[in-house]
Amino acid sequence: MAVSRLPSAALSLKQFLQRQKVLGIYRNMLRTIRQVPDQADRKYLRDWARDEFKRNKSATDQDAIRMMITQANNHLEELRKSLALARS
Repeated sequence: MAVSRLPSAALSLKQFLQRQKVLGIYRNMLRTIRQVPDQADRKYLRDWARDEFKRNKSATDQDAIRMMITQANNHLEELRKSLALARS
């Protein structure tokens, strides 16, 4: 019988892709927050984003993760719209 070389904690392809999606949203969120003109608001938003992602880091339920991804995308879109309105 062949022994797998993968560690027992290896991610499945679906988990890996979902993780990549979450990391991409996190990076986009931080990049967008850098565009906030007020330093205090920028710090508040950056701390909020970091806390939210850290708090949910150990989530394993696929449905819950999908819901959190949707919520994060919604927050990101709202932030982008707010920044666009502030520039106008």
